[in-house]
Amino acid sequence: MEASAAKPVVLRVAAISGSIRKASWHRGLIRAAAEVCADSIPGLRVDDVDVAGLPMLNTDLETDGGRGFPPAVEAFRASVRDADCFLFASPEYNYSITSPLKNALDWASRGVNCWADKPAAIVCAGGNFGGGRSSYQLRQVGVFLDIHFINKPELFVFAFSEPDKFFDGDGNLIHAETRERLKQVLLSLQAFTLRLQRKD
Repeated sequence: MEASAAKPVVLRVAAISGSIRKASWHRGLIRAAAEVCADSIPGLRVDDVDVAGLPMLNTDLETDGGRGFPPAVEAFRASVRDADCFLFASPEYNYSITSPLKNALDWASRGVNCWADKPAAIVCAGGNFGGGRSSYQLRQVGVFLDIHFINKPELFVFAFSEPDKFFDGDGNLIHAETRERLKQVLLSLQAFTLRLQRKD
């Protein structure tokens, strides 16, 4: 009787958009990431984790001595805790990360830090710097949260000057070269995650 083959490792990517607008380019990048993984990256699954329903951080909402949270926060924290790694789609507002994203980062860090010691990647779209300032600020926040970001490749989509070249009216990514660059980011995230897990 032949030994059964080992099941392939499937890594769960919790993908979080800093924009909660339905036709957001950043939500489109997450949808594209899920499609790319389903089509051509075995062992990597992208789950879109919506942060729109999270209340603004207010420690008065915590219960049980800071160990209990509102239901929406508990569900979000579970999604973060159960993930193998993260994909942040981070818009840039006023040279900074968005309030929905910062709120999500803060909620999942309360009590037991759900982000700790896990890898992540950042993608963004924007103006003449492609959202790069928010990306670098997110990296700074990630230092305290103990998130391990991949360094290369980076994906900044310079979309403001020619938005119709990159995204359709629903925010879906339609630019083949950018989709390929996104694939390379995901492959790097997958390899880094497996490398870190082998060290445990």
